Amino acid sequence: MDTLLLTSNDLAGLLDMKEVIGVVEQSFKDYATGKAQMPSKVYLRVEKGDFRAMPGAVPGAVGMKWVNVHPLNRNLGLPTVMGIILYSDPHSGYPLAIMDAADITAYRTAATSAIASKYLARPESRSLGLIGAGRQAHMHLLSHAAIFTLDAVKVYDVRPEAAEAFVRHFPQFNVKSTSAEEALASDIVCTLTPATAPVVKASWVKPGTHINAVGADAPGKEELEPGILNRARVVVDDVAQACHAGEINMPVRQGLFRKEQIWASLGEIVAGARPGRPDAQTVTVFDSTGLAIEDVAAARLVYEKARKRGGYLSVDLIGA
Repeated sequence: MDTLLLTSNDLAGLLDMKEVIGVVEQSFKDYATGKAQMPSKVYLRVEKGDFRAMPGAVPGAVGMKWVNVHPLNRNLGLPTVMGIILYSDPHSGYPLAIMDAADITAYRTAATSAIASKYLARPESRSLGLIGAGRQAHMHLLSHAAIFTLDAVKVYDVRPEAAEAFVRHFPQFNVKSTSAEEALASDIVCTLTPATAPVVKASWVKPGTHINAVGADAPGKEELEPGILNRARVVVDDVAQACHAGEINMPVRQGLFRKEQIWASLGEIVAGARPGRPDAQTVTVFDSTGLAIEDVAAARLVYEKARKRGGYLSVDLIGA
């Protein structure tokens, strides 16, 4: 046996958004029904960022993502987020692949938000608001376009040049650079910033809006005013992770939101154990922290496609 080594260039040719949406949605159903397992991610803080260890298993696949978040990496000419996935044979433990995790992370994060929107947004939703114009904004537009017919896309970024570049990158969509408040006047809103203080005001959120809160993925991060959560139906990817490091982590610590107010996990809704949107007027919020099961499901998809195609670099790590 050998171990595949899949670079970022390799991953670019192996990932398809619709396929990733399919396997990630199944992973949430498996997790909710006890067929997948995943401990909470482990954080290691260092001076200029943090590292995260994320092990998980879905039926027929097991792996771990080792990922960093270093916000100042732009000054070094490096990505803010880098990582690798170690993908193993669940039957023998043999390391089947070591693969770059950046694109998998980008795809599975955006896919998860689109899945949440599928179950929580109004079915007739036609407009998308993006707070933040970075890589995740690009991916979230693509993931939502795979499910919804988007007549209008509004993007806001604290750096106007980033929003303008985003508009130019997507001539095939009706994209407009706007204020944050204007972007919130959309059927579906995705917040995609590294903020540690709220950037979305409760007064901006209209009845019936669905919000995917994605940027708060570590303790101390927060994008939404707590008042939004208290008037919304709040759904999380994982209760423990959300309370520790998701959008609700700061409101929970400050006593402004209670764990008991969480309506459901996304897996429970996908599996049909709990309903999603109750009516056209309710505000819904999905708190996305990023789960290892998403990475493992996407890694399995990539590995199987790479093995079928062949021609990728491999090494004998074990010598067995």
